[in-house]
Amino acid sequence: MVRILAVADEVVESLTFGVGIDVRPELILGAGDLPFDYLELLSDLCDAPCVYVPGNHDRDLRGYRRGRSGWTRAGLPSADPGPVGAINADGRTVTVAGVRICGLGGSVRYNGGPNQYTETQQRLRCLSLRARRPRIRPDILLTHSPARGVGDADDRAHRGFACFHPLVEHLRPKMMVHGHIHPHGTHPRDLVIGADTISMNVVGYCRFDFDPATGDHTIARRRYGA
Repeated sequence: MVRILAVADEVVESLTFGVGIDVRPELILGAGDLPFDYLELLSDLCDAPCVYVPGNHDRDLRGYRRGRSGWTRAGLPSADPGPVGAINADGRTVTVAGVRICGLGGSVRYNGGPNQYTETQQRLRCLSLRARRPRIRPDILLTHSPARGVGDADDRAHRGFACFHPLVEHLRPKMMVHGHIHPHGTHPRDLVIGADTISMNVVGYCRFDFDPATGDHTIARRRYGA
């Protein structure tokens, strides 16, 4: 079992003091819309690698490249644009702490801000991710937004992506971890998308143990807000 701390959208101040992290996680997942220094702090505090995707309130990370000599943008040297030391999984597949993670950040376009996509744009990103899919079934699909009709909302800014349904059917991840939908004091249920993929809203934070061999997971603790 891999101990995972998943966070999104709402900073939980107690985590920055180690409260609620009685068992140190082996992997941190960031599902978007969090200050990058918050992700850096959690990663340092837990001494665990962080994998993230950008949310619609995060800065635009497109165009940055990491080479042997460091980061560049438009061919010019640049600082690390994201959380220092963290791994941006947006549009690709990474394996960290023994967990295979496919990532797609962003939300439905609603006001023209960064990391917002039309349904067609996100569908093309899904096709690109599918073309580079791992031969082995991924463990987790990490997104900022949920799939349409699976834990999303009806207002324009918080609708999920319909194109995530065929993506899940093709990749067959064991879990889909997302943020973007604030629970406002409620406790959203884990839902099923596709044949057997569990869709989990981790706004605030969720600590869970995950077995890459079987896809089984056990939630240790959830909390929303500060």
